[in-house]
Parts: sequence; structure tokens; C-alpha cells
Amino acid sequence: MSPATFTAMCSANAPTPRRWDGTSTRSPRSRSLRVDADSPTRLVRSAQPGRCPDCGNRVDWPPRTDGDVRPAGLHPHELPAAAVPALSPWHVSSGIAHPAHDGTPWCRIPHTVLCPARRAPAALTPQLTALRRHLALHTRSLINNGTLTTPAAPPTERTETCRPARPITRLLGIHYIASHPIGAIQCVAQTRQRHRCTRPVLDDQAPHGTWTLLPTALPSHRPLSLPTDRMAVYDLTHLAFAEQLRWRHQHCPDHATSSAADLARTEWEPFDPRLQHQHIHQRLPHGARKQHHGA
Repeated sequence: MSPATFTAMCSANAPTPRRWDGTSTRSPRSRSLRVDADSPTRLVRSAQPGRCPDCGNRVDWPPRTDGDVRPAGLHPHELPAAAVPALSPWHVSSGIAHPAHDGTPWCRIPHTVLCPARRAPAALTPQLTALRRHLALHTRSLINNGTLTTPAAPPTERTETCRPARPITRLLGIHYIASHPIGAIQCVAQTRQRHRCTRPVLDDQAPHGTWTLLPTALPSHRPLSLPTDRMAVYDLTHLAFAEQLRWRHQHCPDHATSSAADLARTEWEPFDPRLQHQHIHQRLPHGARKQHHGA
């Protein structure tokens, strides 16, 4: 037998290094997520985890296909389709959430159905009731160790009028409506630990916008009669273009010029006074006449 044949036989029969339980000692090579240079967005679709601001439990935020520009907040784990009510199943395909069942034995469910901070739906199966109880225990542990603060009492009617929960903003010459108060708009960029940045877009060291009363900008043949022709707007158009672009990209000052990817979609929606007239406020936020920053 030639030396080459003997070496080949030994190499073929050589055992693969194993641990005591039979698993391989070779770990797969880890790959970091990247964003292609020609991508129209810096959003990393496969890494959009987050936590519910009300209960502190994990939530996945994939983009959706039902016409809503806001991402879908889904429970991070699949559930048996038989345990999910007929109106609640979702499925995720290629990172996109679809509000329907795909015919498999498993499906996803909106977090709002299980959120212990919300009122439980009337028709909950025993499996979902047990899962909701488990999430409630986790919420209680977060509150006990100080990780999650209990929500404050609901504001009065005057407080809601003076501090919009969904403020209207004028940015780059366009009116947008935000999903959170001005001071609570969170940066969407990814940190070095691959988590979403927790800093707000509003920063004390950066220029602020100004609350002002502007026309609702309805056409003369408007089909909807509004209670007022003026509305409170957080105006950012007097800021530099780069600063307005930072707000539009929903980045904190540290990520304004960073090449880090985005872990969530921006929460700006084009404002339509005919469809979103319930968010129009006639009064400026409390103290806006004296302070030129967001309330």
C-alpha cells in the first residue's frame, strides 16, 4: 500500500472531535448583519426586537402588508394555530408580517392580545390565558426590581389638550404626525451591542423646535368640517437642513452621521387632517409660549 493511499484512508476514518454528549466541538462561524450599499433603507429586517413600553415583555416589530405604515407588534414566539382565535393569527414570511394564517399548524399573535397591561379579550383560549398569566408574572418581576416603572394615571382632558400624545410636526416642509410625544420619540439606530438605541431624538444639546399655531391646510372644498382652522404644530423648519434630516431619520445626535443600521422603522406618518382630525389641538402645549422646546 502506498503512503498516499494510507494517508487518505486515515483521513477518511478520522473521528470528528466531539464533546461528552456527542455534540461537535466545532462552532459555526458567526456572521454579523450588514446592510447592502444599494439598499434604499438602513433597516435590518431580521433584527427588530423590542420591548412593550407598558408591560416590558419582548415584542417583534416586523413591517406589515395590510396598508398600515406602522410595524406589527407580534409575540416573539410561534403558537399552535388551534389555540389562537380566528381573528388574531398572523404569519411572518421573509421578514414581512401578514395578518392571516398561512395554513401551517403554527402562527404568530399580536402582543396586544397577551399584554398584561391591557384588558384581556373576551374570548381567550386556556393556552393564551396561561401565557398571559406568565407574561404578567414577568411584568411584576420587572416592576419589583425597578427595571419597569408602573404607568402613571391617565391624564385629564386638559392635560391631553395641552400635551398631545400624537403631536403634529412640520418637518422639511411637510406635516407629519408622530406616534409618541415629542420628548418620547426614540432613536431607531443600532448600538454596538446590537440593541436599539435608547436615547430620544430630542436632545438638550441640540437645537429644538418651536410650538406654534398653523393653519390645518385643508383645501377650500374640504368635505369635513373641523372644529378649528388652526392647530398646534411642533415646527422644525427653522432648523438647519441636516438637523431636520436627523429628525426625519429619527436619530439621536450620536447617530446623526453614523453608518449604523436601523433596528426599527421611523414612526412618522404624513398628516391628513381629514382622516386624523381627532389629533388636532387648538391650544399650544403647556409652557410652549415661554419655552421653545418640545413638551
